Amino acid sequence: MNLRPRKPKPKEEDLYEQAIVVWKPKSTRKPKSSKKRKAKDESKSLITSSTSTSTSTSSVSIIENNEEEAIVVSKPKPQSRKRKAKDESENLIASSSSSPVSIIQNEVKLVVRKSLIKSKRKSKKTEKMEVDTDESVCLEMDSEEENEDDKIVIKGEVLNFKPVKNVQRKGKSRSSKSSNLKKKLKRTVLDSECRLYGEPILDVEAWQRWPHRYVEKVNKDKYAASTSSKTKNENDEEEEDLIVKRHYKQAKLYDIIYDLGDDVFVQGDNGSEDYIGRIVEFFETTDKRAFFTARWFFRAEDTVISKSNASLVDKKRLFYSDYKNDNPLDCITSKINIVKVLPNVDLVAKKETIPSNCDFYYDMEYSESYSTFSNLKPVSSEPSLSVTSNTVSDIARSKSEKTEKSNMKLLDLYAGCGGMSTGLCLGAAVSGVNLTPSWAVDFNRFACQSLRENHPTSQVRNETAENFLMVLKEWLKLCMKYSLLGTKRLEAQHSLVINDKEDEGDDDAPTPSDVFEVEKLLEITYGDPNKKNEIGLYFKVRWKGYGPEDDTWEPLTGLMECPERVQEFVTRGYHESILPLPGDVDVICGGPPCQGISGFNRFRNKAEPLKDEKNHQVVVFMDIVEFLKPRYVLMENVVDLLKFSKGFLGRYAIGRLVSLDYQARLGLMAAGGYGIPQFRMRVFLWGALPTEVLPAYPLPTHQVVKRGVVPLEFERNTVAHDTADHQLHLKSAVILSDAIMDLPPVTNDESRDQIPYGNTPETDLQKYLRCSKQSELITPI
Repeated sequence: MNLRPRKPKPKEEDLYEQAIVVWKPKSTRKPKSSKKRKAKDESKSLITSSTSTSTSTSSVSIIENNEEEAIVVSKPKPQSRKRKAKDESENLIASSSSSPVSIIQNEVKLVVRKSLIKSKRKSKKTEKMEVDTDESVCLEMDSEEENEDDKIVIKGEVLNFKPVKNVQRKGKSRSSKSSNLKKKLKRTVLDSECRLYGEPILDVEAWQRWPHRYVEKVNKDKYAASTSSKTKNENDEEEEDLIVKRHYKQAKLYDIIYDLGDDVFVQGDNGSEDYIGRIVEFFETTDKRAFFTARWFFRAEDTVISKSNASLVDKKRLFYSDYKNDNPLDCITSKINIVKVLPNVDLVAKKETIPSNCDFYYDMEYSESYSTFSNLKPVSSEPSLSVTSNTVSDIARSKSEKTEKSNMKLLDLYAGCGGMSTGLCLGAAVSGVNLTPSWAVDFNRFACQSLRENHPTSQVRNETAENFLMVLKEWLKLCMKYSLLGTKRLEAQHSLVINDKEDEGDDDAPTPSDVFEVEKLLEITYGDPNKKNEIGLYFKVRWKGYGPEDDTWEPLTGLMECPERVQEFVTRGYHESILPLPGDVDVICGGPPCQGISGFNRFRNKAEPLKDEKNHQVVVFMDIVEFLKPRYVLMENVVDLLKFSKGFLGRYAIGRLVSLDYQARLGLMAAGGYGIPQFRMRVFLWGALPTEVLPAYPLPTHQVVKRGVVPLEFERNTVAHDTADHQLHLKSAVILSDAIMDLPPVTNDESRDQIPYGNTPETDLQKYLRCSKQSELITPI
């Protein structure tokens, strides 16, 4: 790494504070004689007290009369250049013992004398006056005012003192959502060792590569109409409108040559960590200033993941962005080595492709405005990098090599009655994809019963998500033990028929009266189904000669004497896909419980949200994603996911997806925007493998009656967020009467369980709710 010495920071004593001399008129209305006399007496007493003080301390004299009021701040100092006027003023104040008017006249002479001295200067100059804090201030005035001499002090005029620092550059930070983002420094390069190097780029080539820099030369009037003297970038940062004179391919800083395409450290502001950028432009302005344009890299802590969850991501991993701005040439610190690799969900294989001698690597782009991590876009103009990854995980490669699947399998976590999976399946049908809810998990047994009615082909599991993850891991071990992984699955019905016939044949075998023989295994689970505080892997056993009411849960260790039955169950379960293996699931969806972050919970743990057991389900959800590695992930939750504890859980979720090399996109959608008679704003987090296209959110179709508040930081994540630039033509908002006004009346003595409709549907929603066929349900409202 090539480093150069940094410039020393200005010392504290070199910074100057602010002082104000204010001349303002008193009321034009004449005061009564008694008040006038009183003011004179008070002023005399103040003057007497001021003249009695020591000359080594600062003096402040306040003079009041019926015409004007003045405040003068000064401090004596040994003789120095151009201080004569100041010394005279001190003598005049000390020797004054007559009327207050004489003091005012002396002070006027002082200011006039100053103005005469400063009028000799061609531009705005400064004259320093010592104050009691041993700090300097300067009076800045326009040249026109300086040349007015005697007219410099006018009744009612306000003269403002402005602070001046003994430094040659000023820093200005841009407004942004993140506190750690890049800042634009506006300053003039004064160091002779920092300069543009080599011959300028030919005008024709420069115009082709950076046409936006020369548009003013081509059509100045048109450009001026569309832009002002200040422009704003995509992050609402106000930037100076630089007029470019010529472009260069190189720059030289402290004997080090920098080329276009070099990755560099850029000096941070106020001692903060250096920024990381790629040089995409060197240019000189018409006022002979040297600049470079940097396209920025983001560390994990600079993104929506934030510092609180940055530990989830490799410290050497960066995220490229489209954001770029102009910076003075001398804020480049050093060159660094950044390599480009391909994202890989097989993190072990990916780590082997990253060279150990690189400073950083990057494999994704980041959009700050929309909290989105996505695959890198191909850019032909960028310099090719020496290191790339040519490996992806076996699962990802097998998915990408296949043609687009018409049938996709869905796992619904925290499924309830299956509402989310049902909606996804209907939406997929509109797109021509047959998405089937193959597996569903919920802890509530009544919800599982409803789920089986709604999706009879699904493998519904009534257990906690933690136990479901453990049984998945044990199932994988069993499949590996019996060498089933990678073998072609048979049709489920075929395998069941074979096993049923085998079971029927075993019924004729004699069984001793004192021995219980295993007829077959029915289910597998992990946990403590017998409520004996013995957690482990269990199988549900059908005993030979006994009925279903005598079925029991037996641990795996208790079935060692009948390994053939265990192998038979595992083989049959593998072909029937009773449990998913890594790579079997196309989509995982779910909404982890929100009790831990809900605003109605008065006992929320704001300091450490993940230590609350109710919030731990977000961790479990991501653990299941990490194990199964689905093609797509969709997590839903309440808006408090982004409100509670500065959005810690939402940032954690997107950080986990990114750490697994998933593309990720965060969005907020209101159900009312899609034809539902309620607002119901929810957070949705999309994830997609690097081999897939990251899904976009559907645009709203209806207007909505807004309720609640979206966190300001995530306001732009709202789908179809209202802006002046985008006028949407939407259908009218759906209200409650649109949904229920066609229902027949119900009297207090009504005995019928079902009542027929008395009229035809009047709204699109009513028509939709009366549909009974699948083909009609998939038709959008």
